[in-house]
Amino acid sequence: MTKKDSEVNFEKAFARLEEILEKLNSGSVSLDESLKLYEEADKLITTCGKNLTDAERKVEQLIKQRNGELQVGADQQPITENFSPNQPSH
Repeated sequence: MTKKDSEVNFEKAFARLEEILEKLNSGSVSLDESLKLYEEADKLITTCGKNLTDAERKVEQLIKQRNGELQVGADQQPITENFSPNQPSH
């Protein structure tokens, strides 16, 4: 699976989660259908969470210092930076 595939899968999974939420909130689905939708949503949440965790790890790796050491804060957690697509590149 390529990086592009995982991004598309995340986006599709997230969009499907939104659809499920709308259906569940509408009150127009039966109890059985609600349970099926809930089960599907649970799987999608797990998939999205894994994709986000994988992306976070990749970002952490990119923030390594030039000598290859990961920058960590006082809490021993990796130092991260906010991503903005409009930031000028260095």
